[in-house]
Amino acid sequence: MPTLTQRLQNAWNAFRNPRDPTIRDYGRSYTYRPDRYKIRSGNERSIVTNVFNRIAVDCASVTMEHVKLDENGRYKDVMKSGLNECLTLSANLDQTGRAFIQDAVHSMFDEGVVAIIPTDTIGNPLTSQSYRIETLRTGKILEWFPHHIRVRVYNQDTGQEQDLIWPKESAAIVENPFYSVMNEPNSTLQRLIRKLNLLDYVDEQSSSGKLDLIIQLPYVIKSQARKQQAEMRRKDIEMQLAGSKYGIAYTDGTEKITQLNRSIENNIWTEVKDLTTMLYAQLGITETILNGTADEQTMINYYNNTIEPVLSAFALEMQRKFLTPTARTQGQAIRFYRDAFKLIPIKDLAELADKFTRNEIASSNEIRSVIGWKPSDDPKADMLVNANLNQSPDEMGQHGMTPGEGPALDPAGAAVVNANLDKPV
Repeated sequence: MPTLTQRLQNAWNAFRNPRDPTIRDYGRSYTYRPDRYKIRSGNERSIVTNVFNRIAVDCASVTMEHVKLDENGRYKDVMKSGLNECLTLSANLDQTGRAFIQDAVHSMFDEGVVAIIPTDTIGNPLTSQSYRIETLRTGKILEWFPHHIRVRVYNQDTGQEQDLIWPKESAAIVENPFYSVMNEPNSTLQRLIRKLNLLDYVDEQSSSGKLDLIIQLPYVIKSQARKQQAEMRRKDIEMQLAGSKYGIAYTDGTEKITQLNRSIENNIWTEVKDLTTMLYAQLGITETILNGTADEQTMINYYNNTIEPVLSAFALEMQRKFLTPTARTQGQAIRFYRDAFKLIPIKDLAELADKFTRNEIASSNEIRSVIGWKPSDDPKADMLVNANLNQSPDEMGQHGMTPGEGPALDPAGAAVVNANLDKPV
């Protein structure tokens, strides 16, 4: 316990701390976050951004890790590496691992392809394949060369985006699996964007405050003098309406005014709805997924048909570029895992937990972690044993338990088949 003197000597307050008398340059400042990805002009005006964001958020919710596999290619353990830190905890100074994946997926959908650049490494990635990744950044590819790319990446030291010439073998270049649906010039998504922008333009024109009046004058307008007289009459009515508090004007008794209260009908909205339905079908999403009311089977199809191809493209490309052949031979890989319990209702979770523990698929503590409870101190809670069956001394020894720790046996030493029954078998 620190004494009062020690507390006074080491006390520090962010608001009472004396400021540095010298002026310190913190670098370029912005009123907005400079490293945030800017959506291309046109996409932000439509519902397309909502589709991008929904898929990107769902992709970021899936755990992606740098793992160790056994000799059969099965998951064994998580690698404690800088790459795994970037994918799960902190990708760079500004983004967590989850925010980084969301940013990368959103950028890939918008541009059609995205580059993942290791900006901070231990070892030079330009001259060697053996290096440790410390930070990752998403980059926009500007030019393509046979073995290099020109990529625009945010530089956190200067606070500005910077163009780099980067070798392809050291950059994870991920192409959109749905490129033909989203990014081709005449794809379904691009046609939908054009129709939505056109619909926005028509709405702006119809709500621009124009009266759309036709004035019929009591004389024939054929000569130049009559045209000038009609133009003066039109301007006079405009001045009356503009200068009036309530927008009131007067006309001659022989003049007739016709108001066009609606624009000419078009089928833009019908085409927008048809293209939206077609896009949802080609991407494997539904309206219920976007509004959060989809059932379990719909979400399973969505994850299998939409989320899995996107995450597989990222995982395979990063494994191909960021893991050396030696590391892959040793069983290292990039894998993603979705929590299957997220889609299970509470009423079905108890039955599923019983089946998992009874068939020795998961331990009790693993089920408790899914529910959100802290692990139990009981040694049996970490073992793959059926709690409904009493274990023999030999079986308990195999699980690392002493006979006294297990359930009681009958006097003959035989295992009771069902602990809920009074009579041993």
